[in-house]
Amino acid sequence: MTLPPRPVPPDPIPALAAGRRPVVVIGAGPVGLTCAIDLATRGVPVVVLDEDDTVATGSRAICWAKRTLEIWDRLGIGQPMVDKGVTWSVGRVFRGERELYRFDLLPESGHRRPAFVNLQQYYVEEYLIARTRDFPDLIDLRWNHAVTDLAQNGQGARLTVATPDGEQVVEAEWVIAADGARSPTRTRMGLPFPGQRFEERFLIADVRMSADFPTERLFWFAPTFHAGQSALMHRQPDDVFRIDFQLGPDADPELERQPERVMPRIRAIVGEDVPLSLEWCSVYAFRCARLERFVHGRVVFAGDSAHVVSPFGARGGNGGIQDADNLCWKLALVLQGAAPESLIATYDEERGRAADENILNSSRTTTFMTPKTRAERHFRDGVLDLATEAPFARRLLNAGRLSRPCRLAGLSLQTPDPCPPAAGLGPGDPCADAPVVDAAGGEGWLLDRLGGPFTLLVFADGAAGLDRLAELAPGLRVVVVASAAMPGAPARTTDVLHDAQGLAARRYGAGPGTVFLIRPDAHIAARFPSFDSARLADALARAGGRPGAVVEEAA
Repeated sequence: MTLPPRPVPPDPIPALAAGRRPVVVIGAGPVGLTCAIDLATRGVPVVVLDEDDTVATGSRAICWAKRTLEIWDRLGIGQPMVDKGVTWSVGRVFRGERELYRFDLLPESGHRRPAFVNLQQYYVEEYLIARTRDFPDLIDLRWNHAVTDLAQNGQGARLTVATPDGEQVVEAEWVIAADGARSPTRTRMGLPFPGQRFEERFLIADVRMSADFPTERLFWFAPTFHAGQSALMHRQPDDVFRIDFQLGPDADPELERQPERVMPRIRAIVGEDVPLSLEWCSVYAFRCARLERFVHGRVVFAGDSAHVVSPFGARGGNGGIQDADNLCWKLALVLQGAAPESLIATYDEERGRAADENILNSSRTTTFMTPKTRAERHFRDGVLDLATEAPFARRLLNAGRLSRPCRLAGLSLQTPDPCPPAAGLGPGDPCADAPVVDAAGGEGWLLDRLGGPFTLLVFADGAAGLDRLAELAPGLRVVVVASAAMPGAPARTTDVLHDAQGLAARRYGAGPGTVFLIRPDAHIAARFPSFDSARLADALARAGGRPGAVVEEAA
């Protein structure tokens, strides 16, 4: 396959300008590029260093979850991903030729983004690279710049970089290491990467063909075309299908990736008459591992350099993008002097929980797919026997529990919830989307108004008291979601939206007067049954890493 080339700087490459940089990102994959764009939207200059000048080979990460698309929407890059990608929400699970059950990850309407979009990683990188060009004064993207040494002091880091023009030195206040599963930065710093290695090997193949397979996630246990093992298929753009075959622990990687071994496996699925070509293939084993801590002085690890999981469940790439979403607003506040350096420690706290969740689910999936003990096999086979008729067994059937955003409830930045337990969203939950109508009658989406700065989200049934919200909550964006249209909404209120279908109130579990404090990454920091300026000030200070500070300081 001819991959789209990465653009490189004009020749000759200008030398890195002297001076101390706020942030240097090591690695220009999806996570590193997302970090750079996020920081640039917050006015933070970034240098991105990558030792290569080509996009990812093969499709690599392909399944991008709704939460990831919403993050990219905030960064101005979500729509191209959706336009090019293949949208899906339905998965089907088979045993042999028999369908055990199907599931829909987004069964209700009223969401801007689908449950998942399949899009090859090289396209993702191309779109992210294109977006970096919109910040010529903030993002300095450097291809063929390999970090060869890194030393820290209490105020930052000093990086030695091999460039096409020779060795250069770059100083940075903060370094984001997004340099992948084999992270040279992690190795250079001598950091242990404990975890579990799984011996099972899998063949992964990109196949270009015109075939009528549905746009669904298809997973087979013991299919007739691949006896005793498992297989997985996804449709991608450009008539390319991703197919994974379980091979067993004793498979020879060099032998199994040869076309004369790969093509018969593919033909067994699609038949002999379908024209096709093999675009790319690889044989892999995987491990689940994570750094004990993601923050080491002024070096912060994100994505695969911090944690790795199996590809089943689409938790790797999505988890890395959500790392960037969690880290960058905190880093921007610290660099701007609006938050103490200790705020960065909450990245480790929050994304550590997410990494643990992903590793737990990934490990359980692998155990279910490849049972090693008699007890594990009896459990797996019993679940498969029951899954056709018994709903409880379907919940136990594990063919890759798909990526979900991590809840942050109970962690240090969230204010304990004074509201009574109820359906809906509370502190630590990611914000839900819903269709809304603005004061001018324009249709839009609630998430377009959330994320970026700290935001006060207020649910109301009328205009009473709204004229004072901006005065009572200085430094905050204010968004009001009203159950009825209010064309004469107070001018001082930042945004008044009509919840025309009632979906916003239902998804948030919010009655009139309910107030949410929304973090810059569109997670809920606090929820109150009514507006209370003192409690809001405390919650805002806590969410900004400054417990006890006043509203103006924390904002």
